[in-house]
This record gives sequence, C-alpha cells and structure tokens, in this order.
Amino acid sequence: MIPPSQYDPVVHDERSPLLKKGTSGGLPAGPSWVSYGSRRRRDECCRFISKFFIIPQRVILAIFGFLAILNAYTMRICLSIAITEMVNKTTSVEEDEGVCPIEDNANMEDYTGGEFNWDQELQGVILSSFYWGYVITHLPGGILAEKFGGKWTLSLGILSTAFFTLITPWAVGIGGSTALIIIRVLMGLGEGTTFPALSALLASWIPLKERSKLGSLVFGGGQVGTILGNLISGYLLHSFDGWSSVFYFFGGLGVVWFILFTLLCYSDPQSHPFISDKEKDFLQKELGALTRDKTLPPTPWRYILTSVPMIALVCAQIGHDWGFFIMVTDLPKYMSDVLRFSIKDNGLYSSLPYLVMWIVSLSTGVLSDWLISSGKMTITFGRKLFTTIASAGPAFFIVGASYAGCDRALVVALFTIAMGLMGTFYPGMKVNPLDLSPNYAGSLMAVTNGIGAITGIIAPYVVGIMTPNHSLEEWRIVFWISFAVFHVTNLAYVMWASGEVQPWNTPHLMNKSVESGDVNQDTFSEKEAPAAIKASH
Repeated sequence: MIPPSQYDPVVHDERSPLLKKGTSGGLPAGPSWVSYGSRRRRDECCRFISKFFIIPQRVILAIFGFLAILNAYTMRICLSIAITEMVNKTTSVEEDEGVCPIEDNANMEDYTGGEFNWDQELQGVILSSFYWGYVITHLPGGILAEKFGGKWTLSLGILSTAFFTLITPWAVGIGGSTALIIIRVLMGLGEGTTFPALSALLASWIPLKERSKLGSLVFGGGQVGTILGNLISGYLLHSFDGWSSVFYFFGGLGVVWFILFTLLCYSDPQSHPFISDKEKDFLQKELGALTRDKTLPPTPWRYILTSVPMIALVCAQIGHDWGFFIMVTDLPKYMSDVLRFSIKDNGLYSSLPYLVMWIVSLSTGVLSDWLISSGKMTITFGRKLFTTIASAGPAFFIVGASYAGCDRALVVALFTIAMGLMGTFYPGMKVNPLDLSPNYAGSLMAVTNGIGAITGIIAPYVVGIMTPNHSLEEWRIVFWISFAVFHVTNLAYVMWASGEVQPWNTPHLMNKSVESGDVNQDTFSEKEAPAAIKASH
C-alpha cells in the first residue's frame, strides 16, 4: 500500500502519471487524492458562486450584523409594549390626577389591559430582569469571539434568545410573573454575546476608512429593531386577541435570521468560501492579515481595566445606556400610563423617535468617515464631538418633554428630536473600541457594554419605584436624573477619551512583557494607527 503522503498535492501535480496499482487515469485512488480532488472541486464551486455576489462580503456581514441587532432588540423590547396589555389597568382608568385625560372618541377597551395584577414595582423588576442575564455573558462572549471567531458566538446567542421568546406565552401561562422573570433572564444570557461577538467580527472585516459608516449601519440595528418592535407589537396587539402573537412573531424571525446568517457569513475573510479575490486582496491591504492572530498573548486585562481612555469609554457607555434604556423600556409605559395613547397609537408614536435616530446614526456615520479620511478632524476629536452631541442634546429635550404636559404632539416631537440626536453616539463612542484595540475589540465591547447594561437593571426598577402613581411630576424627576447622568458621563469622555490604538493592543510588541508590569504606556499616534493595526496582525 502506498503511503498517503506520496499523493500529497503539494508534492505531486495532478497531471503526474502515477500509474500504480489502485490508480485510474493517471490519478491515484488513495484517500489523499480523493480529498484533494474534492477540495479542488469545492474551491472551483466556491469561486463560481462568488461571481453571483454583487455586494462585497464585508457589506453582507454588516447587513447581517445589522439584522442581528435588529432581531435582538425586537425580542428584547417587545415586552415593553406587550406588558401594557398583560397588566390589568381598570383601576387606573378613572384616576385622572397627575395624568392626561382620555380622548372623548377613544375605545375604552384599549385602556383596560389584561389579566395580571402586577404593580409598578413588580413591572420594573420584570422589565429589568432581562439585563440580569445580559450582563453576565458579555465577558465570556467577548473572549469566545476572539478565540474562536464571532460567527457561532453571535448566532447561537441569538438562536437561544429566539427560543426563549417563542416559549414565553407558555411559561407565563404556567408560572406567571416568576416564570416570566426566569425566561427574561435566560433571554439576556443568550443575547449578552451579541455586541462582543459583533465587535470581533467587525474588527476582522471592516477597514479603518469604512469603520464609522459600516459600524453605524450595524449598530443602527438597535434603532430599527426598536422601531419595528414597537410598531409591529402595537399592530399585533391591536389586531389579534391576546398578547402571545408578539412573542411568536419575533421569536420566529430570530430563527430565520440564524439559518441565513450561518449559511452566508464567516468569522474572517480567510475562512469565507465565497469571497472574491479582489475583495480579499483589498482587505489584505487595508487590514494586514485576514485571519485572527492565534499567537496573541492572553487578554491584557490589567492594562485594559486601568487604561484612562477605556475608563472614559465606559463612562460614555453608562450615559448612553441609561438614557437609551429609560426610553426603550419605559417610553411605551409613559405613552400608555401618562399620555393615555391607545395601544395602536402607542406602538406608532413610541417607534417614531427611533426612526429619526436611525437616520441620524447612518448619516453622521458617513459624515464622520469623510471628515476623518479627508483630514478635516482627527479620530479622537470626531469621537468626542459626536458623543457630546449625543449626550447634551437628548438631555435637554427629554426634560423639555416632561414640561410639555399633555400636549401630545409636542411631547412626541421633543422625544423624537432627543432620540434623533442620540443617534450620533454610533459614529462617536460606539465604534471607539475598534479604535483602541482591534485585536481585543470583543473584550473591550464586552466590558463597556456589560458595565453599561447594568443600567438596564437599575433604570426600569428606579422608574417603577419613582412612578407608583405614573404621574407627570414623578416622571419629570426621572428625566432630570437622566439629564444629570448624560452630562456627568459625557464630561468624563471629553476629558479622557482617545481614538488612538493603545499599546496593549499588541502586548507581544511592547518594550517588555505584560507580566513584568513595566510597559511603555504611550499610545500610537493617529497617523500611525493603520500601520499599527497591520502590525498587530
């Protein structure tokens, strides 16, 4: 028997006349040749299929990243609308003190709610329970994405969230509020890997010059998910008897996304079978290496957690998440309990601010890339500028909405402007982890998003405690607290943030080892950033 190594395609060309026993047509019948032939046919097939992809694979990845966050947010926030119909509200219909009157032509059935007698504090616990699990899996998700690639870390997380969304009506029917809290915690555990895994994928796929634009597209899925989550939830609750349809619909979409994503997307350009040679060469030039560097030392946690730009980024994330979670989780309750919108109008007007936010995030993402690539401003200045707009603008307009009283049109307009300005967070601090450390972007996103998500636990519970009577005066205090959080966290970011690649991005290239604790802490200059990124690979 001829050893398989003799048929290794590296040694023997396929045209070699290897006419030995067990061969046919000059080609060996051994297992190595069969493997090589299969691989050759597979490569030819992949090159043929790649011709049908008009859109570059990095853009396809960005689109599916956008859809991943979209699905994650619809499954996360659909409860915020559904709970207004799950909870019995007949006792509050007659209590007009501190809330807006119901319109004369309104259908009173829209204001009675459902069968569960859950008070405001319990509702706050239910709405915050998702984030109990969400916080836990951020760090493991980032580490797994950096070690094994972001594809399966992201997709399996979304799939598990979809599964628990689908069984929510069944669980609530059996165990009530306790079962709902458990289901929400499990959903959070699955979804906690989303942002760290996406950051690792973007770091492997997206060139520096396209980072703000495609990063804003991907992270803008949060706004579109919130738009569709509120809008479609309102329509389903209005059109179908009961609230179960909301969870079946969005859970099913999550399963469909999982199937398509696993078929079309890969962790890095080198492992992608359908990528064109032209795009691969382009990414090779822009990113350096096309595969994850498996020789990198373990994540340098000591330097990450003590890095001043990293601390500033965490502060900005806290400010973003506090304001965003207050709006995402509790705006539908404000629309329902205070402004007394019907369930259909609630879904429509709760979604409108996020439509504007999405448009702003995309347009300012393109603007940011152009300003940076044209040399009109540095990366650091750009990140600080757009983050400041996203902090100061919403702070003023949210408070202004609380003083607009029962002028429903003005309140909706002020909330819409506030959330629209918040869209500039995405070309600001949201893509900043990719600037600081392309190699450890997953871990950085895990830390920042994980710490920021703690506000998702605190904010709904605080709102539930502070608004027992769901009155305008109680909500005004909530919005003033948000005003303070926005400004304090933004001040820290403006003082200490950076858009430069940090030295701990490449600990093996530092002057001394990470373990010695004696490392030059100077960052790369922004002009050297692209070269530093290539060197890091």
